[in-house]
Amino acid sequence: MKRALVVVDVQNDFCEGGSLAVAGGAEVAHRIGELLHHWTEKLPQAPSYDAAVATRDHHIDPGDHFSKEPDFVDSWPAHCVVGTDGEAFHPNLDPQPFDAVFLKGEHAAAYSGFEGVCAEGTGLADWLRSHEITHLDVCGIATDYCVRATALDAVRNGFETTLLESMCAGVAPESTKAALAEMTDAGVRIS
Repeated sequence: MKRALVVVDVQNDFCEGGSLAVAGGAEVAHRIGELLHHWTEKLPQAPSYDAAVATRDHHIDPGDHFSKEPDFVDSWPAHCVVGTDGEAFHPNLDPQPFDAVFLKGEHAAAYSGFEGVCAEGTGLADWLRSHEITHLDVCGIATDYCVRATALDAVRNGFETTLLESMCAGVAPESTKAALAEMTDAGVRIS
């Protein structure tokens, strides 16, 4: 059994002060950064991961995913635009020793990290399989959108999946509660 940490979209635009801020985003970035620090330093309280990867929204022109009058369901204010500070990892997280970073959504909406590719052009599922990863711990922003989609796709792709709930931030209590229930029903373990 090999385990990987998947850090979803902990970017400036999704944290306080960003164009699509989620309350608690900066604190989540801090918690994940601390977890990664413990892991890389092999401290006694560190989790045992074989790899750590991250996903990032990476928008160039995602079409109707962006809107000046967003409905906050299918359309959103501009966010994580390539070349802007909003696309960068939050400073509480960056720099971190990720084994790979998967970029998603250049020309279309993309919620799941499994829609992303790394610098070599490999998708997340193939990358994980090539590293013999079987178990995933998923965390990041936002619980009810990209984290949800990534965790559900992880299960669909055959990975044993655990959501690290204390290292996630959701957009709204109602949609976060619904996302947690949906993930649980799909077989995601909530920790």
